[in-house]
Amino acid sequence: MNSLLGLIIQIINLYKFILLIYIIAAWLISFNIINTSNRFVFSAMQTLYKLCEPSLRLVRKFVPFFGSIDISPIIVYLLLWFLQSLLIEYWPR
Repeated sequence: MNSLLGLIIQIINLYKFILLIYIIAAWLISFNIINTSNRFVFSAMQTLYKLCEPSLRLVRKFVPFFGSIDISPIIVYLLLWFLQSLLIEYWPR
């Protein structure tokens, strides 16, 4: 059973890493450092969008709008960290 816990923890860590890459890439695109007219950048961002946006959209339903600041990635990251801590603490040994 510990190998299943290890797999779940690694999947959560991978998703947190993908979410972090998506956030940084979105900032770089919004500040015109990365150009989305490049086909590789466009397809990479489209893939990251499809992976990250469902969880962010779910959180955005419940979080109030703070102008131009989007705190949903922070909340998703904290929820993943909390879920990971719960799994480690309460996983039957």
